[in-house]
Amino acid sequence: MRVLSLIHQEDAAAGVFADVIDDLDEASFALGRPPSHDGYDATLVFGGEVNVDQEDRHPWMREEKRYIRELVGAGRPVLGVCLGSQLVAEAAGGRVGKLPRPEVGWHDVELVGDDRVLGALPRRFRALEWHGYHVELPPGGVELARNDVCSQAFRLADKPVYGIQFHAEVSARDLNRWIADEDDPDPALAGTPQEIGRWNVLGRELCRAFLREAGVSRR
Repeated sequence: MRVLSLIHQEDAAAGVFADVIDDLDEASFALGRPPSHDGYDATLVFGGEVNVDQEDRHPWMREEKRYIRELVGAGRPVLGVCLGSQLVAEAAGGRVGKLPRPEVGWHDVELVGDDRVLGALPRRFRALEWHGYHVELPPGGVELARNDVCSQAFRLADKPVYGIQFHAEVSARDLNRWIADEDDPDPALAGTPQEIGRWNVLGRELCRAFLREAGVSRR
């Protein structure tokens, strides 16, 4: 299975998802490396410091949004993470808004429906969050997870198109870089040394489940 990793910055890439993917290509509209061809069996869209409403500051976003809209419209397998989730939701006709305050650190999330991909996670789990925006479900969207801050995961009905707000992909190395770049790290990040190993195991399982679903949906 050929998988495209669409990134927005070097330290927010496929992370531990790459551990379970045999054939992974990386591209980036943000970094001047757009995908060179089509034909991928699945696409992963990752996070970054930009926001979906900043097209004027980041003109490359217009081209990326068109690319994602085409994937979503065609029902191709897509998994968006954080910013990627917001881009997928917007491409499907949903709204993305700013939170009253960012959600950063380790926070509880609960599954709210049965799904073959999100079902790879426990019914209730502690997730790594790092976002200041949130998704309102797009038309045809089915909520799959949430917490007391916002919706945390969705799927488009009858399509292998997913969005997760939490960072299931983040490696220990990348997360440590994010924390080191903070002048005053959020106290909710203090549990990272104890949490990250467990979290990476779940992240790999989630990616495996998505790839299985993508494989079924291609047939």
